[in-house]
Amino acid sequence: MSNTWVSYLHAVLQLCARNKASIQGKACHARAIRFGLQEDTTTSNILINVYCKSGLLSSARKVFDGMPARSLVSWNTLIGSYAQNGEAHEALSLFKLMQRNGSSFSEFTISSVVCASVAICAVFVCKQLHGFAIKAAVDSNVFVGTALADVYAKSGLIKEASRVFESMQERSVVTWSCMVVGYVQNELFEEALLLFHRAQKMEVEHDHFILSSIICGCAGVAALIEGKQVHAIISKTGFCSNIFVASSLIDMYAKCGSVEEAYTVFTNVEDKNVVSWNAMISGFAKHARALEAMISFEKMQQMGLYPNEVTYISVLSACSHMGLVDEAKSYFDLMITKHNISPNFIHYSCMVDTLGRAGMISEAYDLIQRMPFVATASMWGSLLACCRFHGNLEIAEIAAKHLFEMEPDNAGNYILLSNIYAANKKWEEVVRARKFLKENVVKNEKGKSWIAVKDKVHKFMVGEINHPRIAEIYSKLDSLVEEVKILGYKVETEHELHDLEESRKQELLKHHSEKLALSFGLLSLPASAPIRIMKNLRICGDCHSFMKHASSSTQREIIVRDINRFHHFRKGRCSCCDFW
Repeated sequence: MSNTWVSYLHAVLQLCARNKASIQGKACHARAIRFGLQEDTTTSNILINVYCKSGLLSSARKVFDGMPARSLVSWNTLIGSYAQNGEAHEALSLFKLMQRNGSSFSEFTISSVVCASVAICAVFVCKQLHGFAIKAAVDSNVFVGTALADVYAKSGLIKEASRVFESMQERSVVTWSCMVVGYVQNELFEEALLLFHRAQKMEVEHDHFILSSIICGCAGVAALIEGKQVHAIISKTGFCSNIFVASSLIDMYAKCGSVEEAYTVFTNVEDKNVVSWNAMISGFAKHARALEAMISFEKMQQMGLYPNEVTYISVLSACSHMGLVDEAKSYFDLMITKHNISPNFIHYSCMVDTLGRAGMISEAYDLIQRMPFVATASMWGSLLACCRFHGNLEIAEIAAKHLFEMEPDNAGNYILLSNIYAANKKWEEVVRARKFLKENVVKNEKGKSWIAVKDKVHKFMVGEINHPRIAEIYSKLDSLVEEVKILGYKVETEHELHDLEESRKQELLKHHSEKLALSFGLLSLPASAPIRIMKNLRICGDCHSFMKHASSSTQREIIVRDINRFHHFRKGRCSCCDFW
C-alpha cells in the first residue's frame, strides 16, 4: 500500500475526529483493517482519538487493547479522555497499568490523572500523585501544577492548593482562574480579591471563569465598589455578552444591596436564559420585592422559558419574606401540577417558614410531618424561631427536641428555648436550660458584621476593641444613641439572650457588631452614600429598631444584609415592614 493512500486515510480520520463523525470514522476503521493497518501504531492512535472525540470510549479501548505496541500518545489520549468524560476510575486504573508496563509518561499524563482524582474526591490518591510528580521532577510543570492546585482547592485543602500555586515558576491564565475559583468555593472571598489584584498588577489576561468567580467573591463580602471595578473590566474586555458573567453581575449587585443596578444589568442582557431570570428573581426576593419577583416569574414564562427548581425556591422565598401565605401555597401547587417538579427540602423549608412566620405554627408542623423526607435542622430551627415569636410552647418543645439531637453543640437552640420558657413564665425550665448551658460545652456563634470602605473590608465583633479607629467609633456610637433616644428609641433587652443584669444587657446590645459598623460607616463614607452592612446572623429586634431610628436621625439610607434577607432602612422605616 502506498504512503500516499495511508496519509490520505489518516487525514480523513483526523477530519472525522474534528467533526465527531463516528459513522464515517468506523468506515475508515474498516478500511484500515482491510488493508492490514490495525497493528500500525500511528493509525491506531488516530482511531483512538476519533472514538474518544465521538464519546465512544469503549470502542477506543478496544482499539487500544488490540495494539501490539503503544506509544505515549496512545496512553495519554485514552487516559485524558477517561478523565474528561467522568470515567475517573478507568483513568486511574489505566495509569496504574501504564506504570506496571514500565511505559514512559509525560506532564500531560500526570495532569490528566490528577484531574480524574478530583472527580471522585480521591484526596489521598491526589497526594500520592503529587508525590509521584515531585519524584519525577514534573511538579513545576504548568499543567501539572494547575491540576494539583485545582484538585486541592476543590477538595477543601486550600492551604495545599496555595502552596502548590506559590511554588509554581510559571502560571497560565487557567492557573490563576483555578486559584481564584478555589478561594471563592471555599468562601475565602477576601483572599480571592487579593489574588485578583495581584493578577491585575502582573497583567494576567482575564477569562470569563476568573471574572465570574471574582464577581462571586465581591458578592460574598458585599464589596460593591470592587464589584463595580470588575464590572468595568468586563465591559472593557467584552465579556458582558457572556450569559454566565452577566448572571454573576446580577447576583453580585443584588447581594451587595443594589437591586436597581442588578436590574439594569439584567435589562441589558439580550439573550436571557433561565439562569439570568433566576438571578434577578432571587435578587428581588432577597430585597423583599415580592411583587417584582412574581411579575418576573410570569414574564419569564411569557418569553417561552420554563421555571425550574431554583426559580421556585426564589419565588417561594419572596412570599416567605412578605408573609404571602396564599401566594406561596399557589406556587407550591403550581410547581407540582403544571411544571412537574418534585419539591425538594428547600421548597418545603420555604413553605414551613412562610406558614410559621404568619403564625400558622400547627400547619407548618403538619407539613413537616407529611414531607416525603426527614426534616433538616434549618426547618426545625425556623419552626422554633416562629414558636418564640408567636408563643407556641408545645410545638417549640418538639422542635427543640429534634434540634438537640441534630445539633447538640449549638447553644442558640438552648437559648431560644430558654427564652420561650421565660416568655411563658416557666421559670424552672429556664433554670434547667441555663444550667445545661453552663455545664456543657456548646457553641454559640458570635455575631460579626463587615462594611466596605475604599476597597477595604472592615470587620466588627460585638464589643470590638482591635479596630484602629475604635475610640472614634465608640464615641460616634455614644452620640448616635443619644440622638435616637430623642426620637423614641428604647433598648429592647429581651433580645439579649444571655443571663445577665439589666445594665450589662444594655451595654452588650449597645455594642452589637452592626451598630459599630454603622458608626464606622457614618465616620468614613460621604454624606450622600448609602451605608451597606453585612452580618453573619439574623439581625436582632433591638438593632432593627435602632437602625430605623438611626435612618431618621442621620437622614441616611442604611442597608443591612443579614443571613436571611436585606433590610433597607429609610426615614424610620424598613423594607421588611417589621416582618423578618
